[in-house]
Amino acid sequence: MELFDSLKFKIIRRNIQVAFPEATDARILGAASRLKAEELIEPILIGNMAEIEKAASARGIALSNFTIIDPDHFDRWDEMVEAFVERRKGKVSKEDAEKILKDENYFGTMLTYMGITDGMVSGAIHSTGDTVRPALQIIKTKPGVSRTSGAFLMVRGRDQEKYLFSDCAINVNPNAQELAEIAVESAKTAELFDIEPKVAMMSFSTKGSAKAPEVEKVAEATKIAQELAPDYLIDGELQFDAAYIPGVAQLKAPDSKVAGQATVFVFPELQSGNIGYKIAQRFGGFEAIGPILQGLNKPVSDLSRGCNEEDVYKLSIITAAQSLMN
Repeated sequence: MELFDSLKFKIIRRNIQVAFPEATDARILGAASRLKAEELIEPILIGNMAEIEKAASARGIALSNFTIIDPDHFDRWDEMVEAFVERRKGKVSKEDAEKILKDENYFGTMLTYMGITDGMVSGAIHSTGDTVRPALQIIKTKPGVSRTSGAFLMVRGRDQEKYLFSDCAINVNPNAQELAEIAVESAKTAELFDIEPKVAMMSFSTKGSAKAPEVEKVAEATKIAQELAPDYLIDGELQFDAAYIPGVAQLKAPDSKVAGQATVFVFPELQSGNIGYKIAQRFGGFEAIGPILQGLNKPVSDLSRGCNEEDVYKLSIITAAQSLMN
């Protein structure tokens, strides 16, 4: 079964509700229409009803069966404001909350926090910060996870060769503890896509072949990750060739249960992760799906502003599937 066929099977007809704060965008409307027609999710469109209907009409999309929530006419507004003030633990007043929640991303995030929706997809016209900030302030990370992180699902060819690359989107320079947490969350994300997680902690060194503080960080992160999740196969530090190529693994890390067969690649910092996934995408012919935000109590997904309708469609399916894990 192909990757997205498997995900669709998991979510179809389960009435998973996903909030779309950018509901006047043609890409969002096109994807939402497909998702609803295929009974994969129940899209919740956020914004001014007249503006959304006008945008949908321009795309030839009928919204008669869609749920549209206008923040200016929300029947649980007072409850939402009170919940937001409580969640922010005195950092905002009621008056400030009423202003902040007019922002569609904050409003959509609160819908998810309150259980009105199961997740949110945004970022087609908003920056990553505008999407992620409300999620970190409201939904927050799971117990034992200090930071969220961003993984990319890398898929290539008709045979659906697939790997997970992380963190390629959020954390500029995680410390050893944070890197270990990213590794564990990445293993869990891999399972969502039916990838058996064999987690390689990436470095320019393999098992002490080089000495540097950067190498020591990855080695320490490996030990912490192994302690946090002893049931997962996690090993490092490993160079990419040692992690990926069996013959090189035999030479450089013959005793490793991950080297030469890694399926999850955890990069030591954002710069190498971002470069790595884009090299695989442009030189290696992989489709890069993401970023998939990990570690949150409920799923919020961040689109690229350069996304197309297909990207919205696929990331929405992933978001719905993630909601089943929480």
